[in-house]
Amino acid sequence: MNKIYIVGIGPGEYEQMTIKAAEVLKGCDTIIGYTVYVNLVKEHFADKEFLTTPMTKEVDRCVLAFEEAMKGKTVAMICSGDAGGYGMTGLMYEIGVRYPEVELETITGVTAAIGGAGVLGAPLIHDFAVISLSDLLTPWEKIEKRLLNAAEADFCTVLYNPSSKKRKDYLQKACDLTMQFKSPETVCGIVVNIGREGQEMKVMSLKELRDTQVDMFTTVFIGNSQTKEIGGKMVTPRGYRHE
Repeated sequence: MNKIYIVGIGPGEYEQMTIKAAEVLKGCDTIIGYTVYVNLVKEHFADKEFLTTPMTKEVDRCVLAFEEAMKGKTVAMICSGDAGGYGMTGLMYEIGVRYPEVELETITGVTAAIGGAGVLGAPLIHDFAVISLSDLLTPWEKIEKRLLNAAEADFCTVLYNPSSKKRKDYLQKACDLTMQFKSPETVCGIVVNIGREGQEMKVMSLKELRDTQVDMFTTVFIGNSQTKEIGGKMVTPRGYRHE
């Protein structure tokens, strides 16, 4: 049976990849992915064949993986974070209908929400929502509704893809929508380059977050009404009784 593993490689640092993901990559013949993600793993699996496609070529990347698997190769399709969260797993299964001879297996990875939460402290100890601000595949009207609903329900909210060259004011817009239901003093945090060289974190208020410059390598955390700052860390209580 021809085989493709869809592998979440975690935040980027080799040490934050799961043992299972590393073992799968060691055992495969070919590693395929977006150029940036391949560059994160290349030095650790130098003996492998690497194939890449640029951003927006996701369908081509998936077809390439299946075509390589049909040659009898064991293939790994890699994604940053978790392949099942904003990753390639869904598209791989959709395109896989055309390749019934190829078996798919997903290898879970540490997504940015979880990796970033560990850096910030404990922001996601209670219920939380994850929302991408990228409107490439989702209309802004739908994103706006999700932001408002998450804020009204007092979820802690993690924002992926908070800004880009074409979307410089999207985080501002998201904060303004959130402040319709949350206090401007709500504790928030950002983490840049999670698990990679240049990692940075900062805890701030929602109103300060509104005017903070971020990029596509930043993950944003907006607390709920109970979230507090403790020793420079962002902490959301679960409500456990303690003395």
